[in-house]
Amino acid sequence: MLKNFCDAVVASGRGGKIPAALWKGGWTTAVALLLVACASTTSLDQATDASGVPLWVNQGSNILTSKQGRRFHGVGSAPDLGDFSLQTATADTRARQEIARIMASYIEIVSRDFIATGDAAEVGFTAQKAARQMEHVSSIDLTGIEVVGHWRDKDSRTIYSIAAVDMQQVREVINKAAELDPELRDFIHREGDRIFDRISTAED
Repeated sequence: MLKNFCDAVVASGRGGKIPAALWKGGWTTAVALLLVACASTTSLDQATDASGVPLWVNQGSNILTSKQGRRFHGVGSAPDLGDFSLQTATADTRARQEIARIMASYIEIVSRDFIATGDAAEVGFTAQKAARQMEHVSSIDLTGIEVVGHWRDKDSRTIYSIAAVDMQQVREVINKAAELDPELRDFIHREGDRIFDRISTAED
């Protein structure tokens, strides 16, 4: 699927461990708050495999580029809970959490690239400074991340949900994020797309 960081991110969502550095400093909490106002306009690819399973279910959570643009996909699932509404809501919540997790990893990589530049050194931006900015954040609200599709496995009765956010929406929200260092925010606007393309997978 995805290479380098994306392999680690996707693997962690399937029971593996994401590198501790990607979580340091409360990035997941911060990103969840940044995305609360987002509403995705992404149309979902309805293609399926030979068994009728949507491709997005097989692909899982990822970041990808396509003719539609740069997108973050979060896929969550829930087993049969005996209550369809509760089961769907659980899968939706997990899909939104996947978006926050992947976005946290993306911002961590962007911040590392920024730290590696001379500009970061000049303004005194370090990983420790970035972490301190997020320490006070305690509330998380993921409900604003839109779930754009569902699929139910008829055999296992598992429900799958997919949430999506595009890069333009992320850029707009980051521009309003007071929690982010202004120099890092400017760097994301300048280099965010290039970094996204470097770590994403291409969709036909």
